[in-house]
Amino acid sequence: MGLFDSFKRQANRFHTETDPEQSVTSSAIDSRDEEAAATPLQDAPRDEDAREEEGNSSADERETVVSRETSDEEETAQSAADMYVATPIKSYAEKKPVKHVVGTTKVIAILNQKGGVGKSTTAIDLGAALGELGKQVLLIDLDPQGNTSSGLGIEKNRLDQCIYDVLLGEASLTDVIIPDVCEGLDVAPATINLAGAEVELVAEMARENRLKEATGAVRGRYDYVFIDCPPSLGLLTINALVAADKLLIPIQCEFYALEGVTKLLDSMKRVKTHLNPSLDIFGVLLTMYDGRTTLSKQVASEVRNFFAKRVFDVVIPRSVKISEAPSFGQPITQYDPTGKGAEAYRALAKEVISRG
Repeated sequence: MGLFDSFKRQANRFHTETDPEQSVTSSAIDSRDEEAAATPLQDAPRDEDAREEEGNSSADERETVVSRETSDEEETAQSAADMYVATPIKSYAEKKPVKHVVGTTKVIAILNQKGGVGKSTTAIDLGAALGELGKQVLLIDLDPQGNTSSGLGIEKNRLDQCIYDVLLGEASLTDVIIPDVCEGLDVAPATINLAGAEVELVAEMARENRLKEATGAVRGRYDYVFIDCPPSLGLLTINALVAADKLLIPIQCEFYALEGVTKLLDSMKRVKTHLNPSLDIFGVLLTMYDGRTTLSKQVASEVRNFFAKRVFDVVIPRSVKISEAPSFGQPITQYDPTGKGAEAYRALAKEVISRG
């Protein structure tokens, strides 16, 4: 009742300003309503007080339940905060010594123009899984959203430089690399500054070769360099395609994920023809697969029919743990090391190595 009384008073004030006569009428009606509410009902049942007490008791019980749920949520939030791991910001000079001889560096762009298909997740978790297997991996975050950086616990507001400065020629790649984020995994992070790079590079000479020149300086230091691309086909993505030896294409097991694949392949062919003749598809990865749904099975079947042997045998399952891990600044191999998501990415890492 209180809520409606408040609304009436507000409405009455509004009408007073716009229509004084209507305000008088409304006031009279409200006055009669108040008098009627103040007059006791003659025929009211005698157990009215008992029902009111029951209502108060129910309200108290609801408040207790809400209070308990709120307390549980606060405890969960506190637990999440306790589990978050912020990555120390170190320089490349502080990198741990590499214990094996690095062979030919493979530069692989992780690309799909559709967002939300698992590009950043795959970059993080595959890189961490390869690091566990003794490989040296560099992860370049080329997405202005910087999800790969934040997903590994890198606090972007603490960064003095990022991949943006590299593309503009104001820093070398080793100047921005944060080493040993995980075992065997280094990261060249991105910040929101990267969003302006496409505009600033438009008038520059050889603008599509900036990343290729930068990655050339670290070839021979890493077994794998993964480039996490933005969900678009702009200048940043072109830089990734020119710099890369191969493409890894994650495809979500849903209908819309299939729509942009042909356009992506057309872009790859144009870059291969004019800018990077060695560019080819390294592998296609099925992500967010749910074996309980017919749609996931149908999409997986269509993708395998289209790409044939290029599709990885390993399928990444839909997993809550995989989705949660970035919020704790950890790859799935650390956040839930024995879960199905971690096991899937470890199996993928082994398949990547076996492909050479």
